[in-house]
Amino acid sequence: MASSAVDQDERLRRPAGIRSVWLGDTKVSYVPDGVIEGRPRSWLPDTTEETWAAHPQYLDASGHLVASIGGLLVENADRALLIDAGWGPVSLPAEPGSPNGAVRGGALLDSLAELGRRPDEIEAVAFTHLHIDHLGWAWQLAPGSDQPVFTQAEYLVAAPEWAHRDLAAQGVTEEEVAALTPRVRTVTDGQEIFPGVRVQITGGHTAGHTQYVITGGGTRLIAFGDALHSPIQMDHPEWSCLYDHDRAQSAEHRRQLVAELEEPDTIGFGIHFADAVFGQVRRDGAGSAWHPLDV
Repeated sequence: MASSAVDQDERLRRPAGIRSVWLGDTKVSYVPDGVIEGRPRSWLPDTTEETWAAHPQYLDASGHLVASIGGLLVENADRALLIDAGWGPVSLPAEPGSPNGAVRGGALLDSLAELGRRPDEIEAVAFTHLHIDHLGWAWQLAPGSDQPVFTQAEYLVAAPEWAHRDLAAQGVTEEEVAALTPRVRTVTDGQEIFPGVRVQITGGHTAGHTQYVITGGGTRLIAFGDALHSPIQMDHPEWSCLYDHDRAQSAEHRRQLVAELEEPDTIGFGIHFADAVFGQVRRDGAGSAWHPLDV
């Protein structure tokens, strides 16, 4: 069931809390880590002041886009997969001239605990791409240990993403790379990595940007990573984010993605979509729009 218009607008302006959806026997849950503020005209350079004046519901009281940071927990029976791993413990103030406002992270392990999961129960962490706001907890050490906090997990990365990695450009230190690298297993397009979870390599945002398609109970969920940064792009897939590696390729993928999300029995998961991370896309006379789920 979709939210009321008033509640939907409120949700577009606040960071996401824990939200869960059942796909048959599979439970998928958003695992909050924190939030990053985005300066709207910097993040989406093709927009104008008039764009945001006409759509104030997407901006918080300080005029920023609110981008949640976290991961997606996929549970089937006693097994657990995590897609993306937040930014980790971080608190950064807004800097003049930066596309970003303030950044706050560090809640992911507490969120997992609230969902009844320990980090050592995660069998794999699958990454949509190798940007720092998706990698952050991957190299954090477990308390009293020299091993990463996800002690039992492999790190699944699309082969082209790993081949074209430039972690130093993401601010990842040599020590952090050393913690990450031995656990990496590359995956290929179409590969099933967990019951009902398949890899779909899209490129665009990064060289090997990947979305994950989760099916169960007659429903398909597309966890589309950073293919879209704001629900406003549903009706404007031509608007690329400044962080997109290949703007033309990312725009073409968004067009295809929006069309897929409009298909019956399809749910989208937008990791940066404020408190509207799970939703469906509907087309009406005004175009395509994101409708958050009440979950």
